[in-house]
Amino acid sequence: MGEAMIGLAQSRLGMAALLGSAGILLGCLASAAGAATGGPGGWLNVRDLGASGSEFETAATTTAASKEITVKDVGDFQVGQGVILSGCHIHYPGRFLWSDAHSRKPLEDAVEIRGYDGSGSDWMVFILDVDGAAPASFRWSDDVARTWKASRVPITGEWQLLSHGVEVRFSRRDWKPGDMVTFYARNSLHTTIERIQGNVITLKDAPNRTGDAGIVWHEESAAIQAVIDRAAQEKKNVFFPAGHYRLARGIDVSRASGITLEGADGVNTLLDISCPVGPTEVSQTKGAARGGVTVFTLNGGTEVTLRNFRMVGHSGLAEKAGTVTNPAYSIWGMHIKPCNAVSIHGTERVLVENVHASRMSTECFFALGGGRRGAEEPRSYTKSVTYLRCSVSDCGFNAFNNNDISESTSILYCRVENIGNCFWEGPGRFIRIIGNYARNAGVCAAGNYFFRDEHLLDLGVAQTIISDNVFEGVSPNRAAIHVGHNAQQVIIANNLFINYGSTGVHLDRQDKSDFYVPGRRVKSTFPAGQVIVANNIMDLTYNEPKARPCTGIDIGLSDVIVSGNQVYVRGGPDPQVTGICVREPAINVNVHDNLVRNCGAGITTGRVEARVGQVVDDRTFVRRGRDLPQGGRDSHLYRGWSLAWLGEQGPVALSTIERFDPVALTFRLRDPRPMMEGDRFEVFPPSASWSIHDNTITGCLHPVTLDCYGSDTSLFQGNIVERGGATGVSAAVVVAGRFQLLGNSISGFDEKGAAGLALAPDRFGKAPVRTCRGNTLERCSRAVDERRKGLWKAAAPEGNRFIECGSRPGR
Repeated sequence: MGEAMIGLAQSRLGMAALLGSAGILLGCLASAAGAATGGPGGWLNVRDLGASGSEFETAATTTAASKEITVKDVGDFQVGQGVILSGCHIHYPGRFLWSDAHSRKPLEDAVEIRGYDGSGSDWMVFILDVDGAAPASFRWSDDVARTWKASRVPITGEWQLLSHGVEVRFSRRDWKPGDMVTFYARNSLHTTIERIQGNVITLKDAPNRTGDAGIVWHEESAAIQAVIDRAAQEKKNVFFPAGHYRLARGIDVSRASGITLEGADGVNTLLDISCPVGPTEVSQTKGAARGGVTVFTLNGGTEVTLRNFRMVGHSGLAEKAGTVTNPAYSIWGMHIKPCNAVSIHGTERVLVENVHASRMSTECFFALGGGRRGAEEPRSYTKSVTYLRCSVSDCGFNAFNNNDISESTSILYCRVENIGNCFWEGPGRFIRIIGNYARNAGVCAAGNYFFRDEHLLDLGVAQTIISDNVFEGVSPNRAAIHVGHNAQQVIIANNLFINYGSTGVHLDRQDKSDFYVPGRRVKSTFPAGQVIVANNIMDLTYNEPKARPCTGIDIGLSDVIVSGNQVYVRGGPDPQVTGICVREPAINVNVHDNLVRNCGAGITTGRVEARVGQVVDDRTFVRRGRDLPQGGRDSHLYRGWSLAWLGEQGPVALSTIERFDPVALTFRLRDPRPMMEGDRFEVFPPSASWSIHDNTITGCLHPVTLDCYGSDTSLFQGNIVERGGATGVSAAVVVAGRFQLLGNSISGFDEKGAAGLALAPDRFGKAPVRTCRGNTLERCSRAVDERRKGLWKAAAPEGNRFIECGSRPGR
């Protein structure tokens, strides 16, 4: 123990030097000295109090119904220790009957199960999903919904063979689509050693198979739980020497007033939950936060520190669970076979330092608890969670996840690699994601609070700083950073993107209509907004075979500043990459001083289409879909906006919106109009307040395309547009919406037929440019391409210069 503590002190000295803070140095020295000398409250050592930390294992021969097993080598096993006996005990726990994604009940006699031959893993998951009625049928999976082995299998009421010898027999009842059965086929026994005589070990419980394929491992959960409970009661800390600690059940840390759980280091102190008993509760609403499948579950209390551990679960990225989707509901398969590293439930202050987790099937680091709701403040809730120098790798779902509105989560200097869903997801308040490295790691999702609660208008949610991070590779959900669903006050700054094959920053306009949790069906959310995206460098060079279209910065939100960013592709232009895209119906968008190079599209704009749902009367209809953002009580609520009705070739009519109800999702038009469900439409404001200025676009195949409705306050000003090394560029700047073009420099588009400026009629056949003043067009084959005669004159040109252009207006 003394040597371990000396090493502990040395490691903390090194960290203090790295951080370069005298205050941190003194704090670390005091902490290390306290640990070495016992300090206030002192320390308990798990190895002194029953945990072995041993990775020893041995082969075993078993006889069904006999508690005595014969092992090849007794090794360091002792009476009273927990063990896992693998390969000789067939049973079927986790049997549930589901009726929707949030409720399930014990299976009881609804389906009988038999026959597992042990040829699969120690923990197989079977899903029987009813997929037909009259006659009833089902589909089934034995790999957590990654694949479906068969579908439309008639329910006969007789024994029906699945795989690995497993047979099921459905009871005779009214089976209907939406009914789902889940169960485990297990081949392991978790028990305790009662006696050792030579090579014969007597267990507390008997296996149910005869054979010589058994393996015996140490199992430490009961011993460690006893130490934790004692430490919490005596107000002591707990030290884990280097070792391999296998856990059949997770460790619960409840109502601790101040406790540190610390390993010798983050490499050799291994907490292994790869073969747990399994969850006692399965709920998509509560995540995998309960039920014995989490290494450490923190319940309430004031302060907990976890430091210097390696944690491993049972399912990596290759074993990522699928999603069960049927006509009644959808459920993440990971909740059926879960495991987490750490779950936090209302603990006030938490520090997780130098903890490294892998092969977790669900949210690796997870928080779920209460939080402030306007003036309402709970008596206790999570006020600070810090993850420092941690790592998450090879996991099936999220690395970090707050499923609550707790406060001040900081993810600092961590590494996240090969993750099946999100790097970070959560609506928590005052979030800092700083200095991390992420490779193939999924999205940092700020927001995702899927409710329209009034308290959000007072305190907001998902205020987030994402800065100084490095993103490499691709994201499984198509973006590195996502802002949406109620997020407010978000700063995305000084991040590096290296060989990145997905969208860099997605500012998402969508709401979350028809999101359901028990007792609540959410019709809409508040839109995200107040976002700054600044000084990021995005290398979107990605040469892997699975490269797909992506955008550096995709802007669909209002009240956004995008400045000082570089978006580029190395080598020649990539037609699948867009530099910056701004989409209606966003308003108050300022895009300036960015450098976009070698992209397929440089800077572009877009529109958003929606559809009519239920028609209430000739002036009122319910919006269908999620693409139009919903406002708050003080927002525009689309009052006075235009609504363009779409036909096959574009707009066919125009209406004015009188008002929009964001709760009922109903539009009210100023004047009557015949409507029917499914009619398509687009909306746009009378004043967009877009300023796209002082950017440099070079080497792109389609440098600038302004193809949206626009407005008199949509400005394209002071930009430099240059051909660079791109070839086959037909036009530098294409304008098909209402914009003012002021003081731009367009040069080098001298290939045959190429134009510096192309003017096309807007969506209603009108002239797009209201003002064209002070622009310089140089060395262009054609200065202006009028795609309908008279568009240049309608642009009210004034003070424009044409230098070495092959043709120019008026000549």
